[in-house]
Amino acid sequence: MMDTLSDVLRAVRLTGAVFFSVDASAPWVAEAPAGTAVSPQILPEAEHVIAYHVVTSGTCWGGLLDEPAVKLEAGDIIVFPQGDPHVISSAPGMRGAPHYEAYREVRNSNTPLAVSIRGGAPKHEHVVCGYLGCDARPFNPLLATLPRLMHLRAEAADDPLHRLLKLAIAEASEPRAGGDCVLSKLSELLFVEVVRRYVASLPTEGVGWFAGLRDENIGRALQKLHERPAHDWSLEELGKECGLSRSVLAERFAHLVGVPPIQYLAQWRIQLAASLLRTGKASLAEIAERVGYGSEAALSRAFKRQVGVAPAHS
Repeated sequence: MMDTLSDVLRAVRLTGAVFFSVDASAPWVAEAPAGTAVSPQILPEAEHVIAYHVVTSGTCWGGLLDEPAVKLEAGDIIVFPQGDPHVISSAPGMRGAPHYEAYREVRNSNTPLAVSIRGGAPKHEHVVCGYLGCDARPFNPLLATLPRLMHLRAEAADDPLHRLLKLAIAEASEPRAGGDCVLSKLSELLFVEVVRRYVASLPTEGVGWFAGLRDENIGRALQKLHERPAHDWSLEELGKECGLSRSVLAERFAHLVGVPPIQYLAQWRIQLAASLLRTGKASLAEIAERVGYGSEAALSRAFKRQVGVAPAHS
């Protein structure tokens, strides 16, 4: 059975890394610029950058620049999916200029880069900071439905999130051979676990791509579209697969996901085509066949209609 979330994560090329290991004593503040401002230094191949911070010891505060800060304790993870500028500090309401030089330095050094901020207090806080890169265009349904800020904490020692955090902390604290690769994969796993919990916490009456995934019938429809994107789906056939009439499927899918099923399929096909084009391992004719277009010309027309440029120029 197709795992729709995993399918999307593969297609949008999620990649992660831990870049900073911060040891600080109050008063201290670390302000991060928008992801677009630092992506050339840290993840130059990524279209979109997601920042995250794991508090490994002590207590601090974190949040968006235009919203109240949230309290963070050891074991907490805070994520900024939309790449917004944000701040982490020893007290709420603090501001500081972003340290762009650190991002240039980390590009040419072994990660995570140790950062020390000495404010004078005897008690220290430790925060591991990282970034995830992904494709944002032409269609990333996951990114489109995530909030600007996500805050989770591992509640128990046997919690999977707690175990992931513990491993990430160990790898960041004692660099070993292969550590960059391990931390990169741990970043991706942490993000997936955060997304899972976010989905589980959503109200049942909500709307959006995640709401569609959670709905028994629409979730099955999404699964079928992702499972066989090249198939010539009709509303009648898709409705039979997910146990809904054509009219109910069209109405409920559009209400939850935001677009009609066949339009969603068209957007997803173009995302798959764009992902295949970036790998450079398949010809345009092969890609057209794999994503459900009968010819290069048909794919080129659909691609240009959605993306604005022909596949050869994407």
